[in-house]
Amino acid sequence: MPLTPEQQAEIDQQRATPRQTLRAVSEGMEKHLYTAHPVLDHGFVRAIDYMGDDSAIVQAARVSYGAGTKHVQNDEGLIRYLMRHWHSTPFEMCEVKLHVKLPVFVARQWIRHRTANVNEYSARYSILDREFYIPEPAQLAAQSSVNNQGRGAVLHGEEAARVLALLKSDAAQMYDHYEDMLSQDGQQGLARELARMNLPMNIYTQWYWKTDLHNLFHFLRLRADDHAQFEIRVYAEAIAAMVADWVPLAYAAFDDYRMGGATLSSKAIDALKRMLKGEDVTRETSGMSAGEWREFMGVIADPA
Repeated sequence: MPLTPEQQAEIDQQRATPRQTLRAVSEGMEKHLYTAHPVLDHGFVRAIDYMGDDSAIVQAARVSYGAGTKHVQNDEGLIRYLMRHWHSTPFEMCEVKLHVKLPVFVARQWIRHRTANVNEYSARYSILDREFYIPEPAQLAAQSSVNNQGRGAVLHGEEAARVLALLKSDAAQMYDHYEDMLSQDGQQGLARELARMNLPMNIYTQWYWKTDLHNLFHFLRLRADDHAQFEIRVYAEAIAAMVADWVPLAYAAFDDYRMGGATLSSKAIDALKRMLKGEDVTRETSGMSAGEWREFMGVIADPA
């Protein structure tokens, strides 16, 4: 199960004892505090603490940019201006601390974002629980033939059953051996820091992850994207839902300019201008590579 009885009791106690504060409060984030949002089969994401809101971004911008932002008439317009022009520093005035339970292989991908403070559950001191990520059948896919980092067609029938059985049996066997090596029944037992090396990558770990809003937006832009690996994308989507409630003006600007927008090279802009003039532009006349042209057409082409 995602939460232990002890963790749920702690959450219930924390939510039952609100405290007065003089600091800025985001009503949207307050409803998420301490609550665990389930992800995958045994994982979760929950907000432990936060600092700042939309007004903190505006306040920082008006201090640092002064006369340069006087023409902006309201908070929403200023935040959109900042996002549009890549003025990132004011977004760093907001921070959030998350408690995340996730498979180890997802954690190793996540930790590539080296712009956060992380404290992970230590298997040197504690024994990991017998909890493994086992994909749903819809997520059992073959290797993509065009993307070395992606998935292809979903496995079906006997092949899907064979792979699923291997995942379950291998995880169970490795954990059995882990417990055997730690055993104190009549033998000394192997040190926890050594026994853990035999555990599978789909076992669950936990960590506290603290970051500022600017770097969190960068994480979400990559990991909540449709092309991101499913197992990390669902965590990013759960976080994004909390961020949308925490800083609604900033998230709306981020969703518009970063998630829903596109960055074009000078060659792509030139090709687009020529197309608008009625010219017949091809990849060869655009000066773009095959990959650049494919991505450019993916931005401007009618999906129908």
